Amino acid sequence: MPPGEDVGMTFRPEDYDIPSNYQHWVGDTAEDHIGPFFFYMEGKHPRTAFRVQQHNCNAHNSVHGGVLMAFADYTLCLGANGGSNESSATVSCNNEFTAPAYKGDLIHGRGEVIKRGGSMVFVRCEMYVADTVIMISSAVIKRIRTNK
Repeated sequence: MPPGEDVGMTFRPEDYDIPSNYQHWVGDTAEDHIGPFFFYMEGKHPRTAFRVQQHNCNAHNSVHGGVLMAFADYTLCLGANGGSNESSATVSCNNEFTAPAYKGDLIHGRGEVIKRGGSMVFVRCEMYVADTVIMISSAVIKRIRTNK
């Protein structure tokens, strides 16, 4: 996002050739700058999407691993908070890269909660392009509760 842009800016999935049932999570400028990323909830399971642009690629013209890890973290945290506005923080995250993705590819994420505790949530996700899994991630996410 260029300097001076509105922090609460909303992105439209259609502008990135992503189906309109996805929505943009407003308020995370790091994710907006990297992505933008989009999601919808299928019950309790996050479904995410991200269209690869040139600024997401490394010297090999494939998606930079750090970009994929940020997208996985987005998906994992949505699983932990159930798509709500509950804050969370990643405690640990493990990633296995299985195939590359390239400029123009539409990357999808599928997340699932393995176990939800009072303060910690164990989640996993797969990132894929078409039918090819490109990355598998798992994480421990800390639920941050606010006193009201």
